[in-house]
Amino acid sequence: MEIALKRTYDATPDPKLVVAVGDCGCNGGIFGESYATLGGVGAVIPVDAYIPGCPPTPVDLLNGILTVIDGRRR
Repeated sequence: MEIALKRTYDATPDPKLVVAVGDCGCNGGIFGESYATLGGVGAVIPVDAYIPGCPPTPVDLLNGILTVIDGRRR
């Protein structure tokens, strides 16, 4: 999926907002870094917000996204 993720990221016009959601997206979760994975999404593309949890709560998702958006406005 690394190649597909890079291609999708490159094809997305600016401004981009990348949010790594859940433990697997943030750091690879129970799979971590192994022969089959690179770990979290941040190992492949730049990430604006990490929202941990397995799964994260809806409130955590909203807070994470709104924090990034608010930070970009300043």
